[in-house]
Amino acid sequence: MSDTGSEEEVSVLREEGVSGGSVRKGCDPLVLTQRSKLQQRRAKLNQQINRELRLRTGAENLYRATTNQKVKETVSLELSFVNSNLQLLKEELEELNSSMEVYQTESEKVNVPMIPLGLKETKEIDMTIPLQDFISEHYGEDASLYMSEVKEFMDLRQAMRTPSRNDAGLELLMEYYNQLYFLDQRFFAPHRTLGVHFHWYDSLTGVPSCQRALAFEKGSVLFNIGALYTQIGARQDRSTLPGIQNAIDAFQRAAGAFLYLQENFSHAPSLDMSSPALSMLVRLMVAQVQECICERVTLTMEENDLMSNLQAAQESARVSDVYSLVLQAMSVPLLKDYVPFSWLSVVQVKTQHFRALAHYYTAAALCDCSGECTFYTLCLQEPEDRLRLGKGHLRKAIIRHEEALRLHGVCKMLRKMDILQEVLSYAHTRSLEKYSDIDQEDDFCEIAEAPEIQCKRKYGPLSLFCARNRWVGRRLCLVRGEAGLGLTLRGDSPVLVAGVLPEGCAEAGLHEGDYIVAVNGSDCRWAEHAEVVHVLKGCSERGVELDVITLLTNEVHTHKHTHV
Repeated sequence: MSDTGSEEEVSVLREEGVSGGSVRKGCDPLVLTQRSKLQQRRAKLNQQINRELRLRTGAENLYRATTNQKVKETVSLELSFVNSNLQLLKEELEELNSSMEVYQTESEKVNVPMIPLGLKETKEIDMTIPLQDFISEHYGEDASLYMSEVKEFMDLRQAMRTPSRNDAGLELLMEYYNQLYFLDQRFFAPHRTLGVHFHWYDSLTGVPSCQRALAFEKGSVLFNIGALYTQIGARQDRSTLPGIQNAIDAFQRAAGAFLYLQENFSHAPSLDMSSPALSMLVRLMVAQVQECICERVTLTMEENDLMSNLQAAQESARVSDVYSLVLQAMSVPLLKDYVPFSWLSVVQVKTQHFRALAHYYTAAALCDCSGECTFYTLCLQEPEDRLRLGKGHLRKAIIRHEEALRLHGVCKMLRKMDILQEVLSYAHTRSLEKYSDIDQEDDFCEIAEAPEIQCKRKYGPLSLFCARNRWVGRRLCLVRGEAGLGLTLRGDSPVLVAGVLPEGCAEAGLHEGDYIVAVNGSDCRWAEHAEVVHVLKGCSERGVELDVITLLTNEVHTHKHTHV
């Protein structure tokens, strides 16, 4: 903006597109839908918690300031009542935030419930006077000329407090978020503040936070964009392929919003926007995306097809693995008493449930499908061997199902979710019936010890398989000579070629520093040192096929050596 005040000056708010009828309306908070009633109760609880916190702060200050013993006793008694009320209000708010069924799909089809996130509440504020003062003092213009634009901006903020749970709600939040960028550039100078305080409540505990920094407002709006995506993802009908794809898209976008918030907004005053909490939310969204991918596989699979069942087993194992990572993220010291118990219980239940499904689908592939089962290192040809191993997997599936049901019964909130109970009971009964059918076919069939199912979607250890590293891969075949294969191996996950013997059979194709990522087509990026050595030493006279990669950045592991 120039200092001359000519007619070609760019207007402060009009330029940014606040005017022109672009402002949308939020939901009417008085409409008595389930979600609006939930939002009203949450807002009321936030106000009550805020009042109790102010009372506690005042009582604590009085307790520290007074020297009168009688006053101290009275204040101490008052503090005990306030803390008791505060605990009850927080428990009630946690129960509201655990009301996952409100955000689930209304389809009659049975789907495992997803975990949505409630929106952060904010107080109504009026920036009209501060903005007018800044226009007059800093830009030297008549602030009354911009009253309509300022009013539209304030209406936009009011509307974004209650966004609808659809694309229109997302557009509303995005429009306000974009306007905050221009507001920051035009009105928030580094040497002065507008004197406006932004009040936001923690999405899970309701604890209020207040800052004058516009970054807090922007971060809170971005958090609500991610939270709204979680609600949209949870409401999709995942009994259809379009519904699954919509859920995947929504949860991915939620993960992106939380990741961007984690990387670009630091020193957040509320725990829900802290780095550990956002990292946990990103992992949770990724896990729910993986769950949707698994549902897509099982929805399109052929019941008695070998490869379909094996793929479903691996996808289920992958879901269990990623939920176990979510559980670790929820258990860090800062979050273990913060995350709702119902969330923790759902993650534990899903970890066990999908591990059980992995064993079930493997058993179905072994017992019900024809063809070579190359799921293991050894191809299982004999029906007796497949039946024994199938029973072993079913036994593990039943144990996991029972643990999932036990964990479900421990949580009061989950016991209210009939749909989750129905899903878990159906899966448990299905495994029991299949086990009973196999027992009737052959009462004398022994049970083999079934290994855990390994998924095939892991890229490999992050220390090596990451964006900053570049590599080239190739495939070669080695035939054992009199001196063996002629190479020395080092390390684990993946194994590294530490040396190649001169004139050995490995010299023609392998180089020191190569990593072995597959042996005879079997992925070994996560394999331990001893496993790879055992497979290589047991290779046939026809030789062994290796997939190797060479890092373009020369980084080598320093571990134990083994000559092969």
